[in-house]
Amino acid sequence: MDLNLYLKQKRKSVDDFLKKYIASKKKRKDCPEQLSKAMGYSLMAGGKRIRPILALAGYEAVGEGSDNILPVAASIELIHTYSLIHDDLPAMDNDDFRRNKPTAHKVFGEATAILAGDALLTDAFHIISGARVDPEKLICVIHELSKASGPEGMVGGQTADIMLESKKAKKKDIIYIHTHKTGALIRASVRIGAIMADSSPDKLSSLTEYAEKTGLAFQIIDDILNITGTKEELGKPTGSDDAKGKNTYPSTFGLKKSEKIAEQLIKESLKALDAFDKKADPLREIAKYILSRRN
Repeated sequence: MDLNLYLKQKRKSVDDFLKKYIASKKKRKDCPEQLSKAMGYSLMAGGKRIRPILALAGYEAVGEGSDNILPVAASIELIHTYSLIHDDLPAMDNDDFRRNKPTAHKVFGEATAILAGDALLTDAFHIISGARVDPEKLICVIHELSKASGPEGMVGGQTADIMLESKKAKKKDIIYIHTHKTGALIRASVRIGAIMADSSPDKLSSLTEYAEKTGLAFQIIDDILNITGTKEELGKPTGSDDAKGKNTYPSTFGLKKSEKIAEQLIKESLKALDAFDKKADPLREIAKYILSRRN
């Protein structure tokens, strides 16, 4: 399959939905103009939309088409964007650039950036609640997404990441940070797609294993690119992890071993899809792409 074409088509579908979402915010008199501008600035800053695309691909692996999942999949990007806005804040990672553009707090100020992140997180669940899908299924989706985003998922991983800065973390701590800070939302994205498509328990289990392996590999590659990538590729300065005393896979296992660990994880993620037919090819190709990406 042509992965570039697939990603382009799915990214356009997600972007079209998000553009309509932001346009509706700007029209509503009860949403302050500065807030809607800040939300739109970060949301439409040129992301790859990997998480919503994984949700769409997870759906397609066990179901037919993906139209009814689009609002739910797009809502995942709102949560991802909120996490990036807050990550960039001076109290967190203190980054001035994201995707080669000034970060939200540099453009709109810290207070508005914080509130824009809060608004995006909250609105994600508002979008899901309005989806024309069986309510019981939506409850399952909300359960998955809230757990992946909250203290037992992304926020828990981010907290551990901050608390262990400039400290020597144990290997189990590194794994915890990576599987929660990044892996949890990727895992939820694939599982949500499968749940929306009425996946069987066996297939859901296999897709979960795929997502867990792929999610961890994604963050390991991020760690590696922070060392080997360029500012132009990443859209922000490189070497920031070392400068901030972050605990990463390269700082713990070394660069070469980290690369081998990522390669093994992707092999295992592909193995988890052995029982699936060609409808799971997008998931297979995305896993390979994650291993070879440069941004």
